[in-house]
Amino acid sequence: MIRVDVKPELLRWACERAGLDTAEVAERIPQLVAWERGEAKPTLKQLEHFAGAVHAPVGYFFLPAPPVEQMPIPDFRTVGNEHIGHPSPDLLETIYLCRQRQEWYRDYARSIGETAVPFVGSVNLNDDIPTVAERMREGLGFDLEARRRMRTWEEALRQFIEQAEDSGVMVMVNGVVGNNNRRKLDPEEFRGFALSDDLAPLVFINGADTKSAQMFTLAHELAHVWLGETGLSDVEPVGSPTNRIEQWCNQVAAEFLVPLTALRREYQAANDLTDEVARLARCFKVSTLVVLRRIYDAGHLTQDELWTAYHAELLVVS
Repeated sequence: MIRVDVKPELLRWACERAGLDTAEVAERIPQLVAWERGEAKPTLKQLEHFAGAVHAPVGYFFLPAPPVEQMPIPDFRTVGNEHIGHPSPDLLETIYLCRQRQEWYRDYARSIGETAVPFVGSVNLNDDIPTVAERMREGLGFDLEARRRMRTWEEALRQFIEQAEDSGVMVMVNGVVGNNNRRKLDPEEFRGFALSDDLAPLVFINGADTKSAQMFTLAHELAHVWLGETGLSDVEPVGSPTNRIEQWCNQVAAEFLVPLTALRREYQAANDLTDEVARLARCFKVSTLVVLRRIYDAGHLTQDELWTAYHAELLVVS
C-alpha cells in the first residue's frame, strides 16, 4: 500500500486554517497523532479523508511548506481599525464559487450579445450621496411606500433581491458553503461582498445573518456595484470605517434605505426611544441599528446618546 510523505507542519497548518485544534481533528482521525509525530504516513485515501475534514485541497499536502493564501478580492473588513487576518476556508470557497458562476454567466452573456449593465461604475466617491441613493432607487424601482406596506421582513427582502436581479445584478444569498449544510457561514467573519463586472455584476449576502441585517448588506454591496468596486465587507451601520470606499457605501446604503427627509417626516421625538426605533425599523424594513444611525444623522441624538442606545440594542439583537 502506497503511503504519502506529508510534512507535519502542513498537517498542523491545515487544522489551524480550518479553525480547529489538532486534538479535535484527531478525535475523528486518530492516525493524525502518529502522522504529526512522523511515526507513520497516511495512505492517499486517508489523506483525502483528512483534507475533507479540514476543508483543504489535497494538493496542498504535497507542497514543501504551507502556502500563503491571499484574499482573491480587496478586503475592506476591519476590527478595531485593523484588517482581519487570514480568511477561513469557508469564506475562500464561497468567493471562488461565486467567481466561477460569474465567469460562466459573463461568457454566456457575451455569447448572446448582452450589453453592459449601464449603472456599473456610473458614480464616484465625490458624487452627492443623496443623489446617488435616489439614482439607485430609480434604477432598481425601489418604492419606499410599497415597502412600508409589506407585512414581513422576508417579503421586503425577497422583493429587494428581485429588483436587483431584474436590473441586471446576480444576487446570491446563502448561509452555508455551497450545498454543505454542515459548513455554516459566520456573519462575524463577513456579511457580504460584491464582484463588480460590466456584464455580470454579482453580490453575495451571508444568509446566516438576520433578514434586517441582510437588507443593509444588500444595499451596501449594491453601492459597491454602482461605484464599480469589487470588495469584501463586514458591514456595520453604526461605526466609522477607516476605508473611504466603505464609508461612502455605508452612507449611500443608509440614505438609500432610510432617506433623511423621510426619517425626519416620520420621527416622533415624544415617543420612548426604544419604542420609536422599533416602530421605524418595521416601517422602513431595516434593522434597529440602521434606524439609530439615521436618527443620529438627523440630529435627534448626540454621539454619546447614539453609542449608549447602540450598545443597549446590540444586547437585544445579538
